[in-house]
Amino acid sequence: MIQNTSAQPLILGGAQTPRAALPHLPPLALYIHIPWCVRKCPYCDFNSHTASKVLPEEEYVDALLADLDQDLHAVYGRELSSIFFGGGTPSLFSAAALGRLLKGVEARIPFASDIEITLEANPGTFEQEKFVAYRKLGINRLSIGIQSFQQEKLEALGRIHNGDEAIRAAGMARQAGFDNFNLDLMHGLPDQSLDDALSDLRQAIALKPTHLSWYQLTLEPNTVFWNQPPILPEDDTLWDIQEAGQALLAEHGYAQYEVSAYAQPGRSARHNLNYWSFGDFIGIGAGAHGKLSHPDGRIVRTWKTRAPKDYLNPAKSFLAGAKELTNEELPFEFLMNALRLTDGVEARLYAERTGLDLASLDKARTDAEQSGLMQVEPSRLVATDRGQLFLNDLLQKFLS
Repeated sequence: MIQNTSAQPLILGGAQTPRAALPHLPPLALYIHIPWCVRKCPYCDFNSHTASKVLPEEEYVDALLADLDQDLHAVYGRELSSIFFGGGTPSLFSAAALGRLLKGVEARIPFASDIEITLEANPGTFEQEKFVAYRKLGINRLSIGIQSFQQEKLEALGRIHNGDEAIRAAGMARQAGFDNFNLDLMHGLPDQSLDDALSDLRQAIALKPTHLSWYQLTLEPNTVFWNQPPILPEDDTLWDIQEAGQALLAEHGYAQYEVSAYAQPGRSARHNLNYWSFGDFIGIGAGAHGKLSHPDGRIVRTWKTRAPKDYLNPAKSFLAGAKELTNEELPFEFLMNALRLTDGVEARLYAERTGLDLASLDKARTDAEQSGLMQVEPSRLVATDRGQLFLNDLLQKFLS
C-alpha cells in the first residue's frame, strides 16, 4: 500500500477580514484523474502521458485511496453527489481496478442515492468491449471522445480511432445499458469548412446522445499544435460554424446550458453543474485539483503532485499545494464559473457559497449591466449573450 504520508504545508492566503460562517455547505463531488493515454494528442494540454504496455493499475488504485484518506478530515459527514473519472483515458483501466476503487471510495464517503458517476472513454473497439462491465459497477454515464467522424480530421488531431468506431461506440454504450452519455466533438479544426463542421454535428445528433460537448479547437501552450500550429479556419468561418451549429442543436432539442455544453431536457451533466455553480469537489490522482468549503467560511483550493512517477513514489506527498481563497479573489473565482452558465445562477448562491455579502458586487455588477455584459436581473447573476462572447472582459470588472 502506498502511503505518501510526508508532511506538506498548506500554502494559505495572508491575514484577511473574516468571512461569515457558511450556512450550508455546497454539494460535494469527487474528481479522479487517470493520467495515461494510448498516445498524446497534439492539441491536448491536460496532464496525460503515453501509457506503457502494462499500466500500474493496482499501485495507482492504492495511491488514489491513500490520497483520498488524506482529504477525508475535510468532508466528514457529507455525501458524494457525483464522481467523474477524467484523464488521460480512464477507460484504459480494467473494470476490476475501477470496481475496487469505487468500493474503496464508497467505504470512505457515502454515495447519494441518485449519484451520477461519469467515465471518460474513447471509441476504440478495445474499450467498447468494457462498457458492459463498467455499467455493472454502477458507472451510469459515459463521456466518449469523438472529436470528429471524418478520417482526415481525426488524423490531423492525432486520434487513434476512425469514424466507424466512433459511430459504433454510441450504439455499444446504449446496448451496455447507458441511457445517459455524452459525445465530445470539436469544431474549428484544421482546414475545416462550414459543411465539414455541420456534417460532424449532424452525425453526432443522429446517434442520439443525451448530451453534447461541442467546442472550438484552441491552441494551448505546451502542446505540439502550439509549437507547430496547423492552419485553422478564418474567423468569419468560425463564426458561421458557431451560429449554424447552435441553431442545428437547438432544432434537435439540445439546449445550450454552458459555453460549450448542450443537453436534452434533464440531462445536463450534474458533476459539471456543481463545478460551475461553485460547488465543492475533492480531486485525487496525478495533477488533480480540488476545492473545499469549510463551515467556518474558509474556502481552499488544492492541487496534487503532477507526474505519475512522483505520485506513485511513497517518499513524496500527494499534495503539491493548497491555497485559501481571499476575500479579494472570491468574486472572480465564483463568477468565472457561474457566468459560463447560459442561465447563470441564483444571486443568493453568491453569499451562500462565498460567505460575502451580495451587495459587495453592486458597483461592478452595475458597470457590467450598463456595458451590456450582464442582464439586469436582481434575482440572478447571468451574462448577456454578448457577455458570454466577451467573458474575459466581463470578469475583469470583478477583479479587485
